[in-house]
Amino acid sequence: MENFKVIVVEDVPLELKGTLGIIKNDIPEAEIIGTADSEPAYWRLLKQQKPDMVLLDLGLGGSTTIGVEICRQTKEMHPEIKVLIFTGEILNEKLWVDVLDAGCDGIILKSGELLTRGDVASVMDGKRLVFNQPILEKVVERFKRSVNSQLMRQEALVNYEIDEYDERFLRHLALGYTKEQITNLRGMPFGVKSLEKRQNELVQKLFPNGNGGIGINATRLVVRACELRILDIDNLQADE
Repeated sequence: MENFKVIVVEDVPLELKGTLGIIKNDIPEAEIIGTADSEPAYWRLLKQQKPDMVLLDLGLGGSTTIGVEICRQTKEMHPEIKVLIFTGEILNEKLWVDVLDAGCDGIILKSGELLTRGDVASVMDGKRLVFNQPILEKVVERFKRSVNSQLMRQEALVNYEIDEYDERFLRHLALGYTKEQITNLRGMPFGVKSLEKRQNELVQKLFPNGNGGIGINATRLVVRACELRILDIDNLQADE
């Protein structure tokens, strides 16, 4: 890793001291050209000298949105500057998404192994989406959950003999479409009577043992399809 210039943005004196210590002891290639404890202080520094990297804390002055906007504006004005987030917002997952959308090069949570020379080197070498172990564990957990959900859906489609028209019919019922509206969809070659017959067949498939003697309307049928993962509740979108 070649020598590079860095600005550290951190508003908590004790945490700033710890961060500077990590850089001094573990990352000798880094030349700290300034520190900022607020947004105005950061922009003043940036006007004086452009860094190769900004090590950015998100929680400035009690506001997390300031850090996101600093990242966004820095990337818009100077896309070549690396922005590595170093934050104590270890539970605010929405904030992670916001700062990723803002263009940051990585997120290091202030837990676990903290900031390492390897992470910084990866960012400076041009690697995107650099995360440390605590956030990687969460990413992998969500990935596994997503894959398992997709597998369960595929198995449900096979086990309950759901074809593309069944899925489309159920999906649009879930979106509040009437049978009349569904018949007008492109690629849905059925009339209302045919859809009513299809609905009855789906009831037999999804409730093979009945429903405890209680009638099954379209709403209950859709809920059952969601329970069985036949419908992906996170991707309910209407066809044309």
